[in-house]
Amino acid sequence: MALDSKTDTKPQQFKVVGTRPLRPDGIDKVTGRARFGADMSAPGMLVGLVLRSPHPHARIRSIDTSAAEALTGVHAVVTRTDFGPLRDEGTADVLDNCMAGDKAHYDGHAVAAVAATSGKVARQALKLIKVEYQPLPHVTDVDAAMAPDAPALHAGRADETVPAGMSPNVMARHEFGHGDIDAGLSQADRVLERTYRTEATHQGYIEPHACLATMNADGQADLWCCTQGHYMVRNTCAAILGIEQGQLRVTASEIGGGFGGKTTVFLEPVALKLSQKSGRPVKMVMSRSEVLRATGPTASSSIDVRIGMTRDGRITAGFAELRYQGGAYPGSPVDMGSMSAFAPYDLENVRTVGFDVVTNRPKQAAYRAPGAPMAAFAVESAIDELARSFGLDPLEVRLKNAAREGTRASYGPTYPAIGLEATLRTAKDHPHWSAPLGPNQGRGVACGFWFNFGGDTCVSLNITPDGTVTLSEGNPDIGGSRASMSMMAAEELGIPYDRVRTVIADTGSLGQNEVTDGSRVTFAVGLATIEAARAAKREMCKRAAQVWGIDEDAVIWEDGAARPAGPNAGQHPPMSLAEIAAIASNTGGPIAGHFEVNAEGAGVSFATHMVDTEVDPDTGAVKILRYTVFQDAGKAVHPSYVEGQFQGGAVQGIGWALNEAYIYGEDGILQNPGFLDYRIPVASDLPMIDTVILEIPNPGHPYGVRGVGETSIVPPLAAVANSVSDAAGVRMTSLPMSPPKLLAAIRSGQS
Repeated sequence: MALDSKTDTKPQQFKVVGTRPLRPDGIDKVTGRARFGADMSAPGMLVGLVLRSPHPHARIRSIDTSAAEALTGVHAVVTRTDFGPLRDEGTADVLDNCMAGDKAHYDGHAVAAVAATSGKVARQALKLIKVEYQPLPHVTDVDAAMAPDAPALHAGRADETVPAGMSPNVMARHEFGHGDIDAGLSQADRVLERTYRTEATHQGYIEPHACLATMNADGQADLWCCTQGHYMVRNTCAAILGIEQGQLRVTASEIGGGFGGKTTVFLEPVALKLSQKSGRPVKMVMSRSEVLRATGPTASSSIDVRIGMTRDGRITAGFAELRYQGGAYPGSPVDMGSMSAFAPYDLENVRTVGFDVVTNRPKQAAYRAPGAPMAAFAVESAIDELARSFGLDPLEVRLKNAAREGTRASYGPTYPAIGLEATLRTAKDHPHWSAPLGPNQGRGVACGFWFNFGGDTCVSLNITPDGTVTLSEGNPDIGGSRASMSMMAAEELGIPYDRVRTVIADTGSLGQNEVTDGSRVTFAVGLATIEAARAAKREMCKRAAQVWGIDEDAVIWEDGAARPAGPNAGQHPPMSLAEIAAIASNTGGPIAGHFEVNAEGAGVSFATHMVDTEVDPDTGAVKILRYTVFQDAGKAVHPSYVEGQFQGGAVQGIGWALNEAYIYGEDGILQNPGFLDYRIPVASDLPMIDTVILEIPNPGHPYGVRGVGETSIVPPLAAVANSVSDAAGVRMTSLPMSPPKLLAAIRSGQS
């Protein structure tokens, strides 16, 4: 449902929302008291480890675990045969990714697991497991996987959208758009056609996957894990293990980074099965090599773009064909990439076609606005090149074509109030845009878009007898949501921020909650928190009316207290929340507010990024000189957290643009499964990321909130590429722009 009362687009006045209180998790994290996934232990706990395939594609002929099972200290060994027939076929691919069945589909695919009294014994046991493989031809490149003669991973799995005659590795086709592309291109003064490529990159979270599982013989189970969605973990694991969801209680730990990469399961069903088989708690923690080899990076992509533009900068038509490989199983984010490619623009003629392709790589997982950064890289690079070819200001071209309120989006709906134009105008007026550049320096801009969504949400707000408030919600805090929820509850109740504590409840304490992803939490859980607080206020007004002996509708809530609605209600002194709570036992019992919703009304989000780079023409090395983010937050509940989200997305996008890439050899083996060879940006690589928060209220939220966590990673790939292309004097169409690649392009351009 959407909120009945829509927000006025005029700014509201707040007392708590919009301030910068201390973060509630700060002390525990800096003192080391916070408990992350690997910090939990249990009496009698065993250590679980996984045996992984050394082949990118192989049929598993046999697995002999007898020697491992006979080793002293080993309490359980599991393979795919230990998982019975599935009740829910929708989890078949998830199970196959957690534990290979007939085939190993990528380097690092799990084929067996052991639980032993120590890590040393478990490692010895893995060496004793004998697996007979029949190596099969493999393919890791998306375009190669689409060739008719490419090795097939899942023959016959393509859905009905795939045209006849395509490679069996094409799982689905998606198409969006409107108008007539050919007619639009014919109106252009210039048509640009380019192919762009991006490599797969990992979310790069500091904390590896970890869990502690206990499963009793009666099927009752407990699971502690680092995740972005413990309800999703409960539902998925219950389906795989064939138990009822209510039999499994999942508790989310603190999370050492996720960015979308912890929205699925990898170890959890295996740990539960090992615990069930051994009768003991089992703890599993991935190594960094396992994280990179076997957990989802984002997809790599190959994208063809065709855009027509008039000499005054009007885009007459835009077309893109997007090919994403999502690893060994269907479900790449090419549908969202196809929807977001041209989303920032008001186009009469626009179309995108996306192909979901499987390869012999680990199953992709969400990575901050999944699918959108690659699409934006292609489209924003083409728009920039066209604008420069006409000698036009890249920002003015984007303003001329910008989507506004009432624009029909490239993917279908009509936009309500949105902030893209505001970000562009603010960027154009910012000192960064007019700052001088030196030799070998360039400036780039790009726009980005993300949908945001709501989904199932459940909160409970309880008022304690001493007048403090505890808010229970079901979404792991990955970006400051505990502070934001406490602030919104305090704002609505009219009490100080430090009187509210927000906790993350386990799956047995609240109803279903969607995963913390899609930039949904501040919007959806915030909406539910406000409504739960309003329910509590109604109850407190009722209690005050009871004390005063007047009708309920003669009492209002204002400035943290119940008050008579007017002179006719009597001359009663205000009753504060604390005063009402203190006598709650005498007026009807505990006071609480609850709210459950499938939230609708999430506001789409736009950003414009501006970056200056310097290119060393002798080495191809790129230095980021200056970076500014302009983004519409709807309403910044806690501006410091919002700024952090803007900065974090920009930094991850910079890494994607310049350094990060999964590198596979011809043998199909990942060559850089560690942070020595998979290089993410560090502080010394970056300037301070400047941020400008704009606030165009989302009419679907009572406080105007939009999600902010994902849009910030969409523009950086293109913004950096446009800047580097400007500085180097050669257009870069392939990421990452590593020094050898850029140097080769410079030398090729010079020749």
